[in-house]
Amino acid sequence: MSTKKTILITGGAGYIGSHTIIELLETTDFNIVSIDNYSNSSSKTFDRIEKITGKKINNHNIDICNKELLEPIFQNDNSIIGIIHFAAFKAVGESVLNPQKYYHNNINSLLNVLDCCVKYNVANFIFSSSCSVYGNINELPVKETTPIGKAESPYAYTKQIGEEILKDYSIGYQKLQTIALRYFNPVGAHMSGLTGELDINKPSNLVPIITNTAIGKIEKMHVHGSTYPTRDGTCIRDYVHVTDIAIAHIKALKYLIDKNNTSNFSIFNLGTGNGISVLEAIAAFEKVSEKKLNYSIGPNRTGDVIAIYSDNSFVEKTLNWIPKYNLEDMMSSAWKWELEQQNINK
Repeated sequence: MSTKKTILITGGAGYIGSHTIIELLETTDFNIVSIDNYSNSSSKTFDRIEKITGKKINNHNIDICNKELLEPIFQNDNSIIGIIHFAAFKAVGESVLNPQKYYHNNINSLLNVLDCCVKYNVANFIFSSSCSVYGNINELPVKETTPIGKAESPYAYTKQIGEEILKDYSIGYQKLQTIALRYFNPVGAHMSGLTGELDINKPSNLVPIITNTAIGKIEKMHVHGSTYPTRDGTCIRDYVHVTDIAIAHIKALKYLIDKNNTSNFSIFNLGTGNGISVLEAIAAFEKVSEKKLNYSIGPNRTGDVIAIYSDNSFVEKTLNWIPKYNLEDMMSSAWKWELEQQNINK
């Protein structure tokens, strides 16, 4: 019987989950187990993880909203020391059109995993949250102490609710230690270019739209607005490489396991601390790919936040997390992965 401790990853075949598994396999001695029912991912992700790391992943193909299927995983493995909970639907637009899907999946799955943590004494829990919990705000850069605004979508509201659930569980069940990581804009792919975000649905985020346009999946990219009060008139976001996000999860988990936390519930922003405009992102892509992007600039889009970026000082001081990949790394890795997808069968 192995004495190695196990980290359980929900949503392990997903974009950030898979990159976190790679980092765990390459930088830690934990046994890694995944749960993913491929509702928004592919089983081939684990083939790509094995190609990069040389290691196979044990994945349970179940829906964690079904507690009867989830609980035996905890019953049969007493080596689980921590959970990183990624499994959630995340398309903002879809959540507006189909809120029931998001409330049912994102809330029930979280409750089921937390209930198993409490019942089977799994003390360390990392929650995948989002900067969307802040809503539309005027305070920049965004700090962990920035007041939470009104959620702009059912998706964002499920993250707000999720954080409140974590906070209450950490009070009610004193052995449970939890951290919510609020991502800003995860982008890019593994630096090998061998895995990244799958184009299962039509992309709605900037970087996949850029690479899809460059390779011809999208005929022309539309930049929404050029008259915002920013340095070049386009919206500003805080983009952070997906591998840096993955590393932050490992640092957060070790922070809990080593009992360095002073509270049972902590929140950290995950961004670079720098705002990048749409035109700056396009220029960076054109530089690394040596391709001219076909795009047009249209009117401002109603509802778009003008600018948002993170204050990184708290996470840097507390977790010693400093993003190591820059904007060109993000674009070059995303382009490598776009090219790689031409050679693989999803």
